[in-house]
Amino acid sequence: MCGIAGYSANPGGGRLPDLAVLHRMIESIRYRGPEEAGTYVDGPVALGHARLSIVDVAGGQQPLSNEDGTVWITLNGEIFNHVELRRELEARGHVFRTRSDTETIVHLYEERGASCVDALNGDFAFALWDKTRQKLVLARDRMGVRPLFYTVHQGVLIFASEVKALLQYPGVQARLDPVALDQCFTFWFPLAPRTPYQGIFELPPGHVLTSERGNVSIKPYWQLRFPEAGASTGTAERSEQQVADELEALLIDATRIRLRADVPVGAYLSGGLDSSATTALIQRVPDSRLRTFSVGFESKAFDETEYQQQVVTALDTEHSSILCRQGDIGASFPEVIRHTERSIVRTAPAPLFMLSKLARQHGCKVVITGEGADEVLGGYDIFKEAKIRRFWATQPQSKWRPLLLNRLYPYLADMQRQPQAYLKAFFGTGLDAVSDPLFSHLPRFGVTQRAKRFFSDDMRQAVKGYDALADMRASLPAEFVKWHPLSQAQYLESVHLLPGYILSSQGDRVSMANAVEGRFPFLDHRVVEFAARIPPRMKLKGLREKHILRRAVANYLPHDISTRPKQPYRAPESECFFGPGAPEYVEELLSPQAIAKTGYFDPKAVSKLVAKCQAGGQIGIGDNMALVGILSTQLLDYWFVSGTTPAPVATANA
Repeated sequence: MCGIAGYSANPGGGRLPDLAVLHRMIESIRYRGPEEAGTYVDGPVALGHARLSIVDVAGGQQPLSNEDGTVWITLNGEIFNHVELRRELEARGHVFRTRSDTETIVHLYEERGASCVDALNGDFAFALWDKTRQKLVLARDRMGVRPLFYTVHQGVLIFASEVKALLQYPGVQARLDPVALDQCFTFWFPLAPRTPYQGIFELPPGHVLTSERGNVSIKPYWQLRFPEAGASTGTAERSEQQVADELEALLIDATRIRLRADVPVGAYLSGGLDSSATTALIQRVPDSRLRTFSVGFESKAFDETEYQQQVVTALDTEHSSILCRQGDIGASFPEVIRHTERSIVRTAPAPLFMLSKLARQHGCKVVITGEGADEVLGGYDIFKEAKIRRFWATQPQSKWRPLLLNRLYPYLADMQRQPQAYLKAFFGTGLDAVSDPLFSHLPRFGVTQRAKRFFSDDMRQAVKGYDALADMRASLPAEFVKWHPLSQAQYLESVHLLPGYILSSQGDRVSMANAVEGRFPFLDHRVVEFAARIPPRMKLKGLREKHILRRAVANYLPHDISTRPKQPYRAPESECFFGPGAPEYVEELLSPQAIAKTGYFDPKAVSKLVAKCQAGGQIGIGDNMALVGILSTQLLDYWFVSGTTPAPVATANA
């Protein structure tokens, strides 16, 4: 895991700046790779690297090349099947100078060109320079685990692992994009390739960008697809146990190759099924005495310490945990936004930022986590919610069908206390639009979009006529309408929310802030592709989520864990920013003067929201998201745009 940066001039289209620019770009993200830095310059291209040494600790310095120096690469991430690829390449006569997984790519490129990405099993973002063809290749892993951003300025293509590195290039500036903000206040993230910044783009997951003698093209090399509803998939005809056995075997191998490292590997343990399963699978690998890490909350509504301890005891791990207080979230939030580089509507990244710091303090550069299981194996409550809503929609006047809504979100006490009329109104959003491809997510999008009522007149004018939902609908593949409803909902989660928020703001950005690499067995593309072929009835059996996964790992876990209903990871929100000992920056950034100065939100509306939050009491989901979204946008403006709003000085609660 590392940080990469560089730039390439098209013939006749631009001149490269002084090498000091590349050094500044790399230095701005050195926390991603604090151990060493390297550069390579060849005519129209410059490659930079900040290294976090995990494989071939002593000899894997980057950028590195093939045997004759005609192919150079800088890589962020890991190639987990590098051992197998090396054997094949050595058999074909390639000579390796290091044990680095990175070197396999340059030799594989010699064999296959840019299509070498098809053979890679890993989490990666890389820039490769083909000196002979004068060709630059940028590529990103299938699921979007590792980030890669780019822009073009005065004929020069500039790329980096993070936006802040791009901003070190002379003339590249950050201006918030109103459409991207509209998307963040609809989906929680901007739709790739759009980023929060005008003219700065994200290479979408599973895509390759090539720039060859002035010609730039971007193409997908992998796309998530599901079979048509009712179609034969090779798994539909098999028994549940057979499918569970194959899933188990795939997960064991995906976990095994993710333990490849020359440094200690730890694991995050939430106490839920997914992280418990990966931890148990790690314990099956010989000589894998495991360090586990978890975060607990002082608020019982969010705390899962009891379940975490059950797994620690059952699996006999060496465990460390951290207690996250509301004041900790408020105090760390400015730094979190400096790393997410985008507006967020939840505070959940903040405790994970603290957790990665804990892992690093205990000497762990690598952690394995359970991310991806909910998306690919049908674990989210939104899948059950959509199933109930579709059932209800066939008889919308029924008095009994909406009662099933009471079985949703048992961990949300406030939701459970709501009268039936409220539940019907809340979940009835879009009930008459069953054919809408976004049907499963309409209630979620509806709640998030309420935050747009705080937009300023200028923001409203800037996005006038824009429809974020229509934009997402237009991005869907043509065959989407032929998929089972569960597959449709899984696609929206896996292709959009997962890389756009879970793996970025809650993943790479807060873990790499402390130089900790996350690895995700459930996101091995072999697991993802196999899971897509599993019949929906085996993933969501009635209202039992991840049924087939529970069957696959039941023998590894305590009964209470393997049968435990899903409780998603959440964190306290607006209450973290108000009350005794509240962070000073909150009052400054949310003052009418600061709000008016940045211009994104309406000062009067924001003042009313702030007063409501200051008064305490029950704050609804929509208002919580609005408050967090507004505050994070103000911080975003401070860090990247103007720097003229009050400085985000934080003080933790006593």
